[in-house]
This record gives sequence, structure tokens and C-alpha cells, in this order.
Amino acid sequence: MSDLSISLMSAAMAMLGLTIVSLVALRGWSQWIALRRSEIEQFHTPAGGPSADTGAGTGSRIEIADLRERVRKLEAIAAGVDL
Repeated sequence: MSDLSISLMSAAMAMLGLTIVSLVALRGWSQWIALRRSEIEQFHTPAGGPSADTGAGTGSRIEIADLRERVRKLEAIAAGVDL
């Protein structure tokens, strides 16, 4: 076999391998997206369901506490106090 045919065969095999890996990754990505969509639909509550306050209340309190802590740190930095 000549060097050209070896190079062409190697390039073709590499392209085939890359194509297979890409198709498998694309299939996995689409399956993952479908899973996430089903999870979102599962937790979506209709208008007559339980109030949104039950699940969001704790998360909101944590976010507010985090924001207050950040503001406190920024105020300390602005005042020149080392934490």
C-alpha cells in the first residue's frame, strides 16, 4: 500500500469514528433534554393545585438571607473594615 492510500484510509476511519461519537453524543443530549422536560412537567402545578408559597417560601428566604449577607460585606468593604 502506498502512503497516500494509508493516509486516506486513516482519515476515513477517523471521520467515521468522529461521526459515530457525535451521533451518540447528540442522542444522549436529546434524551437528557427529554428527561429534564418531563421533570419540569412533573413539578408544574396547575392553577387548582397547592399554592406556590409552600415550595418557594424557603428558597426565597435563603436567597434574601444570602443577599443580606452580601450587602453587609459590601458595606463593610465600603467602610474600609477588613472581614
